[in-house]
This record gives sequence, C-alpha cells and structure tokens, in this order.
Amino acid sequence: MKINRQVPLWLFAGDALAVLLVSVIGFATHNESINWRVLTTFLPYLAAWVLFAPWLGVYQTDITRRPQNIWRPMLAAFLAAPMAAWLRGVWLNSAILPVFVLVLGLSAALGFGIWRLVWLFVSRRVEQYG
Repeated sequence: MKINRQVPLWLFAGDALAVLLVSVIGFATHNESINWRVLTTFLPYLAAWVLFAPWLGVYQTDITRRPQNIWRPMLAAFLAAPMAAWLRGVWLNSAILPVFVLVLGLSAALGFGIWRLVWLFVSRRVEQYG
C-alpha cells in the first residue's frame, strides 16, 4: 500500500465538508434541529474516514485524477460507516441500528461520489488552464 504523505489540503477539506453535509442532511431528514448534536455523527464518521480512506488509495494523486477510480472513495465511505456508527454508539451510549449503518454508508458513498467528481473536474480544469 502506497500512502501519499502530502494529501492535498483542499481534497481533505472537501472530504470533511462532504461528511458534514451528510451529517446535516441526515439530521434535517429527521426534522431535528441542526445544533451541536450533528457533531455526534460528524466527528465519529470523520475519524472512521481518516482510518479507512488511505487503505483504498483515495489520496494518491494518480488515483484521484482518474474518473474510473471514483468507486474507491465511495467504497471507503461505505466501509467507514460501521466503525463510525460504533464510535457514535459508544459516545452516546446507545444502540446501533443496522438500518442506520446502511443508510449512513449509502448516503456517505453518494456524498463522496458527488464531491470527488467535482474535485476531479476542478483539478483537471486547474491543471489544464492554470
């Protein structure tokens, strides 16, 4: 496994924003007020993402610049969901519902897929036009 030690700051910031948006949208779909409790999903998921993402090469430049590799961050997002749910359950001292894990994984995978397509488009434009 080759881990790129120089993760583009904007790429990681966008990943964190994708996690935050998934968390906020999740709370909004349950008619919950958006307050500090969104951190109970955001922080555990971000921690799980940081642990899983490098193993699938989602920060390697040659991988992030190829459209055919968009599945990698989506798979990493899906695989991070069980750990994120477990961390959240420990934090809140609550049960972990399997449907929550599935919905979190699928919505995070969708969010990361959209974000990484935007990243791919923008990074190619910057590379092409400066």
